[in-house]
Amino acid sequence: MRTDIVRMYKDIHAWVGIVSGLALFIAFYAGALTMFEQPIQRWASAPADLAEPVPLESVPALIAATRAAHPESARSYRIHVETGPENPARLSWDVGGDREHGPDAVYGTALDAAGALETARLNASPVGEFIDVLHQQVGLPFDHEISMPIMGAVSLLYAIALVSGLIIIIPSLVKDMFALRLGKNLKRMWLDVHNALGIFSLPFHIVMALSAVVFAFHDQFYDAQNVVVYQGELEAQWSQDGNAPEPFDPQAQPLPPAEIVTRAATQAPGFTVTTLEYRAGPDGRLGGRMMGYDPRWGMRGPTYGLVGFDVYTGEITDAAYLPGHQSGWAALVTSFFALHFGNYGGEPVRWGYFLFGLAGAFLFYSGNLLWIETRRKRLTKRHGVRAQSRSAHILGALTVGVALGSIAGISTTLVAAKWMAGHVENLAMAHSWIYYLVFLASIGWAFRRGAGQGGADLLWLCAFTTLLIPVTSLIALLPFNGGLWTWSGPVLLLDGVAAIGAGLFAAFARLTRQRALKGPRDSVWSAHVHEAERAAACPPAAGGEAPAPD
Repeated sequence: MRTDIVRMYKDIHAWVGIVSGLALFIAFYAGALTMFEQPIQRWASAPADLAEPVPLESVPALIAATRAAHPESARSYRIHVETGPENPARLSWDVGGDREHGPDAVYGTALDAAGALETARLNASPVGEFIDVLHQQVGLPFDHEISMPIMGAVSLLYAIALVSGLIIIIPSLVKDMFALRLGKNLKRMWLDVHNALGIFSLPFHIVMALSAVVFAFHDQFYDAQNVVVYQGELEAQWSQDGNAPEPFDPQAQPLPPAEIVTRAATQAPGFTVTTLEYRAGPDGRLGGRMMGYDPRWGMRGPTYGLVGFDVYTGEITDAAYLPGHQSGWAALVTSFFALHFGNYGGEPVRWGYFLFGLAGAFLFYSGNLLWIETRRKRLTKRHGVRAQSRSAHILGALTVGVALGSIAGISTTLVAAKWMAGHVENLAMAHSWIYYLVFLASIGWAFRRGAGQGGADLLWLCAFTTLLIPVTSLIALLPFNGGLWTWSGPVLLLDGVAAIGAGLFAAFARLTRQRALKGPRDSVWSAHVHEAERAAACPPAAGGEAPAPD
C-alpha cells in the first residue's frame, strides 16, 4: 500500500477519532454498566414497606382486594411473576403521567398474614435507567429527540474511524497483531495495546456502529419507507395487520395468573414469564401482554421479549416479539436490538459485552493520548519545540476531564441512590444533577490543574467514588438503617466489581502521578509542563533561530 494513502487514512482516523472519541467513551463505559442494569436496580432500590408477596396462586384474591380499595387500578395493572427489591409487590399500577414521560407514581399492594390489604408507594430507583440514557445519548443532557440524531452522527463517524483504522494497520497486520512491546517507550506500548484492542474487537465495534445508526435514525427509516414503499399508508397497513376481535362476553372471567403462566410454558417452552400486564378496553375487555426472557434467543428489549395473550383463554395471540417464534422480517429487526443489547447466549455473552464495552472505552481514551504524544514528538523532531501547543493542552484536559469525569459522575450518582431513597421526591432529576455537577467539575479541574496532574487527581476521585459503592452496601446493612437492605447474589456481584474497579483506578492514579513527575517535561502529561513552556518561551542560549511557532 502506498505510503501517502496510509498517511491520508491516518489523518482521517485521528481527526474522526478525536471528534467522536470523547462522546463514544461515555457511551461505551455507561453501556458496559447497562449489561448489569437489573443488578444495579436491585442494589439501588430501597426495601418497600409491604408484606411478602403472596404466592402466584393467591393473586386473584389480591386483585379483588386491590380493585375494591383502589378502583382506578382496574384500568391498567401488572402482576410480577418474579419479585425482588426492584419489584417488591406482586401487583402494581401507575398513577398519573403518560407514556412519554412515564408514571408520576407507582403503587403496589400485598396481603398481610391476616389477609388484610397493604398499599404502598413503590420507589424503585431510576439510577439504572439514568445510566442507560447516558449510554443512549452519548452523555448529552438534551431531550431524546435532539440527542438521538447527534448520537447517530457520532456513530457514523465511529464507523469511518473503524474503516480508516483497519486500513492503517493492514500493511503491518501480520507482524504487529500479537506484538506488545513493553519498555521505556510508552507511546509504542500504548499503540500496540490500542491496535490489538481495535483488531480483536472489530466485529463487536462493527455491530455497535451499525445498530446504533439504526436506533438513532429509526423514525427516519420508517418515514422513508412510508413515502417510498407504502405511499403514505404505513399506519393504515399496520392497523389492518391485526385480526378482528371476537365478540366479548361481559360475564367472562380472566384466567388466574398462575394458569396463564402454565399455559405460556406449554405454548412457548423455554420462555420464562416475569411480568403479566393487563389493560382494560372501552368495553371492559381486558387485553394482556407478557414480558419475559429466553436466553437461547435474542430479544427485542434489553432484558425481555414481549408476548400478546388472551386473558380469558391463555392463548398467545401475538408472537411478533416472542423470542424464537418470530417471522423472518421481525427476527431481522430484533437481531439489531439483540446484537446491540447482548441479550442472547446467557451470562457468558453478557460478561463478554461488559468487557468489550470497557475495552472500547479504553480504545477511545488511548486514541487521544496517542495523538497528543505523536504530535509532541513530531514538533520536537521538526522544529525543536520543547512545549506543547494550546490545542494539545486543551485536548489533553478534555480527554481526562470528560472520560474520568463521566466515571466519577456515574459512581457518585450510583452511591447517592441508596442515600436518597425515601428522602428525595424526584429521584430522576436528582441523579441528573449529581452526575452533571461531578462531570462538569471534573472537566474544570482538569483544565485548572493540567492533563498530567489533573488526570492523577481525577483517577483518585474515580477510585474513591467507586469504592464508596461496596462501602455504602455495608453501611446500609447496619442496624441504625433498619438492616433491611438485601445483600443477595446480584448485590454481591455489583459490590465485587466495584471493589476491583476502585483498585484498578487507584493503581492507574499512581502510575499517572509517576508519569507526571518522571516523564518527559515537554509532555502535556508532565507535572512540570508549565516550566517547559517557560523554557521554550526564552530565546536560545547560543546562536540560532528560535523554533518556529506551531
